[in-house]
Amino acid sequence: MEFFFRLTLLANSKKVVNQNCYFLDQKHNYLIVSCFKFEIVITKTYIMTTIKLVLILVVFTLNYARAQKQNQTTSKNNDLMNTYVIERIIPGAGNLTAEQLKGISQTSCSVLAEMGPKIEWQQSYVTGDKVYCVYKAENIALIEEHAKKGGFPANSISEVKTVISPATAKL
Repeated sequence: MEFFFRLTLLANSKKVVNQNCYFLDQKHNYLIVSCFKFEIVITKTYIMTTIKLVLILVVFTLNYARAQKQNQTTSKNNDLMNTYVIERIIPGAGNLTAEQLKGISQTSCSVLAEMGPKIEWQQSYVTGDKVYCVYKAENIALIEEHAKKGGFPANSISEVKTVISPATAKL
């Protein structure tokens, strides 16, 4: 049984040479391959190692493909969600301690976990007497529900229609 394959040879560890090689014979623990005038003996251990590496690459590729599919599903879910900016009037917000801000964040995250994946908190900006929060949600009712359950004011809720930045000026 003869087959053609490409084999990379290391010639005395000096230089890599590519040669066309042909399968000649299979003995008990090795294969004999002919590359022009050279006969090369490849042990079955080497072949098994190569097969194991190929299998590892196949498993890695399948897992990567599954992860990509999962990322596409997440992206599709985010496509269904709108971005909202919530203005919360909280007198003295800029003077809240790190511990107080942590407590507020923990409360918000607990409510979000309870509400499920249809609403996500992106980030918040704390100013003197106001906090501006950026959320992604499927609808405004979810933003209102989050504020009610968390005990947060939601004095103004605005849907973001588009985002501009300095990059917009270059379009």
